[in-house]
Amino acid sequence: MRVLTIFGTRPEAIKLAPVVRAFAAADGIIHATCVTGQHRQMLDSVLEVFELTPEYDLDIMKPGQDLTHVTTAVLEGVGRVIDDFKPDWVVVQGDTTTAFAGALAAFYRKVKVAHVEAGLRTGNIHSPWPEEMNRRMVGQLAAVHFPPTQIAADNLRREGVREDDLLVTGNTVIDALQWVAGRLDGARSFADKFPFLDPDRRLILVTGHRRENFDGGLERVCQALAQIGRRGDVQIVYPVHLNPNVQRTAQAVLADCDSVHLIEPQDYLPFVYLMRQAYLIVTDSGGVQEEAPGLGKPVLVTRDTTERPEAIAAGTARLIGTSSEALITSASELLDDANAYAAMAQAKNPFGDGQAAGRIVKRLLQGQAA
Repeated sequence: MRVLTIFGTRPEAIKLAPVVRAFAAADGIIHATCVTGQHRQMLDSVLEVFELTPEYDLDIMKPGQDLTHVTTAVLEGVGRVIDDFKPDWVVVQGDTTTAFAGALAAFYRKVKVAHVEAGLRTGNIHSPWPEEMNRRMVGQLAAVHFPPTQIAADNLRREGVREDDLLVTGNTVIDALQWVAGRLDGARSFADKFPFLDPDRRLILVTGHRRENFDGGLERVCQALAQIGRRGDVQIVYPVHLNPNVQRTAQAVLADCDSVHLIEPQDYLPFVYLMRQAYLIVTDSGGVQEEAPGLGKPVLVTRDTTERPEAIAAGTARLIGTSSEALITSASELLDDANAYAAMAQAKNPFGDGQAAGRIVKRLLQGQAA
């Protein structure tokens, strides 16, 4: 069986790295990896961490790229790769434009698509944008679906996916996190990479990059962070996404705040180190909503919707939107109320046991999907 795995962004690379490694170790599979380069620098750092060397690299990223460029470049580029490699299966992950266009390229060539992290839904095609629609469209193209949770599987069942065509696997990000945590345990400390950290102050780790938050939402979040930073007992670390919209807002609001450290985006190993050191995490990232509970870190989600309701239901995350007042109130509660903090930090991670990649490879080898 010939399998082509496609990804192009840092989150995809993290979540598919365990799958790629499992394919490489499996008997009966000839595997190749195609990276699109939708994100270039951030993608390359993950490839290095997980010791992956792609057989194909489309290198599509260009300054100021828009969704039309990414879609057409991936569609054409992946099509050429499929023609060359001739896979039986194309594997894509999640909700990126790479995943959608890669799946569409496979469909045009009548190659079966396997969708990792299938079935997540918010019910709002504009939030997250364009990811919600990307994920739905991949779901229409896929022959086999790998939802990470029962909630995601139920979404697919309601949309008419046959039981034989889906398998609940857990989320592969837990596989990746466990592998990386093991490396951190045996590696040098990253403390010297962050000499500005004060061990006497609790660390709030922040990420923020969603497009739907560019119209005022990110600015409100940053204003709240500036006020929280004035408490005196916390320090805030914000690895600022390379998107110019994010850079401008973060620098304008937070650059002069003494307790806020705006740093460059981090490779995966040091970012996991920062998550481990954090007291709590503020994010609009989907992946961080899944990773942080595995480390016992409460998550405040600065979005109006989430396609990961399992985290909210389990109590590991709280959906607060982009209101400054909501972020200040929630962060203050977790900083000041030990019981409220413990209820979130000790909640059970709903996203899996670290064995998702093996289940995916086994299912494809069984050849039970249409």
